[in-house]
Amino acid sequence: MTWHPPEESALLAVRRRVMNDDFEVSFFHRDFPQGTEAALNALDEAERIEWLLSVFRLDSPIQYVNLTAHESPVRLDKELFDLIVLCVRLAEETDGAVDITSGALWKTWGFAKRQGQIPNADDLCRAREQTGYQFLELDETEKTIRFKKQGIELNFGCVGKGFALDIAAEKLRELDVRRFLFYGGLSSMLASGTDWKIGIAHPHRPGQRLRELTLNNVAVSTSGSQKQFFRHGGKRYSHLIDPRSGQPAEGVLTATVLAPTATLAELLSTAFFILGAKKAADYCSQHPEISAIITIPRENEPDLRFGTLERLENLCVVELNNNLAREG
Repeated sequence: MTWHPPEESALLAVRRRVMNDDFEVSFFHRDFPQGTEAALNALDEAERIEWLLSVFRLDSPIQYVNLTAHESPVRLDKELFDLIVLCVRLAEETDGAVDITSGALWKTWGFAKRQGQIPNADDLCRAREQTGYQFLELDETEKTIRFKKQGIELNFGCVGKGFALDIAAEKLRELDVRRFLFYGGLSSMLASGTDWKIGIAHPHRPGQRLRELTLNNVAVSTSGSQKQFFRHGGKRYSHLIDPRSGQPAEGVLTATVLAPTATLAELLSTAFFILGAKKAADYCSQHPEISAIITIPRENEPDLRFGTLERLENLCVVELNNNLAREG
């Protein structure tokens, strides 16, 4: 995603490397002179969320959960417990297309080390047996989590940046910064206030925009495999793995979701990439607050019951729900 700064006032951007990506807060300094302090507080908060959810840090709460929750229930703070509850609900709503228990699959395919590989049959079978949100036991009263079998591993790659944006944005609002654009890399974005113009990247043409949108108090997330993939035997394998089959997802080029929160947008962009346009359309028809733009190869053109379809050369652009703010 890219965006076009308006000409109405000088824009200030504060950036920091978080979650192996650039997190950036943009705001109008004339309107919010306290914005720099607020942005630094927000980026501090994003770093805290990175620690909270990290599977690479030995001292993170998630590492402790992954190592011990099969033995006995682990008590969580409300923030983390509520996130897990939301992720489980989205897993149920999307028939398991987005599942935070797919850590074993992610490792087996080599993406934990950014070295994609074809797993052997035994390792893949074992990883599939260790995947499934139904193996999580959550106690709402005690705020505890227990794994019903050994080998389950939580991984928040499908939601971490969006969650960090939502939590960190509260630090901006605490200092009364109400209009800002908060990036979590190029895949997730939270727009507070109105008239933020962004571009949705073309999946095949670097630097070219597929769509231009105007965002008004909404979050956006895009899932795609343009950067993280590997080739083997002439076939391209995406880093986005379908938890149900244990195989890299196929059939979608990119899935962009607009939602009330960045957490929801990121979870659903992953789910829609895996589900495909038809099932994404079914979800959007039942959730009018969710909109999506999905690009697919022409040969996979869906028989849509809901949404609009545009054919562009060798791809199709599917727009779901009609509350997409669009320019041009």
